Amino acid sequence: MVSYTSLVPKFNDFDMKEWRLLSDIETDSLWLIDRRDNSGKHEGGYHGNFIPQIPRQFIKRFTKPGDTVLDPFMGGGTTAYECETLGRNFIGIDIKQDIVDYVGQRLLGQPSLPLDGPKNTFSLLLTGDSTAPEMYDLVREGLAHEAREKVQLVILHPPYFDILKFSDAPSDLSNAKTLADFVEKFGQVVRNCMEVLEDDRHLAVVIGDKYARGRWLPLGFYCMQECMNAGLTLKSIVVKNMDGSRAKQGKTDIWRYRALSSDYYVFKHEYILLFKK
Repeated sequence: MVSYTSLVPKFNDFDMKEWRLLSDIETDSLWLIDRRDNSGKHEGGYHGNFIPQIPRQFIKRFTKPGDTVLDPFMGGGTTAYECETLGRNFIGIDIKQDIVDYVGQRLLGQPSLPLDGPKNTFSLLLTGDSTAPEMYDLVREGLAHEAREKVQLVILHPPYFDILKFSDAPSDLSNAKTLADFVEKFGQVVRNCMEVLEDDRHLAVVIGDKYARGRWLPLGFYCMQECMNAGLTLKSIVVKNMDGSRAKQGKTDIWRYRALSSDYYVFKHEYILLFKK
């Protein structure tokens, strides 16, 4: 007989005696999600946003209400809105001032879904270069202001190299001149995040690959290796389907034609890499 008293997670508030009720929490390494959740403040207008279901899974499974989540590639605020709804604190960094202003206005100016957790949470939005160590001095200052020292979860959804340009800033990962430059910049962001991540807590990376000049570039594997080089322990590799990708909407036939006339396979997945410090 299983002894439930020994199965008490340290990083969430699950009641493991009622584990059968946790049907919304994924435990398999293959995630098939048919559509983006656009409820609440979520919307798909910011090109490059990941779907809310991904941060929701990690926030619920690897944090407790009142914990703090860091997103160094904040973008349109997907993780921020999930933190607000789930009662977690949020710290986000983005290189574009206009997108930081946009997310800030939505966090302050619009009602969210019913909160699942404490309402006295905080959000800190920072404009700057997530590869710069001094940005994380600001993160520490924000944590100290709230009488905290570390964050409990980091979620990274970086640019997929140069597939989509997000800004004109040279330090933007989407403007990396070479693959090696992209990987080095990504590794610096990971190392920065580790400085503010609590020990024995988790870091998740959502990343897809790229195809260029007849060659598959496994960005996911390169990023995975950078995380391990930084000292993180790989816990899981999740493969998620990419059905509904805006880049391929209405183009199924042409992509299939191109694949059949050549020697490659059409992208239908991306990686969600889970690490532990």
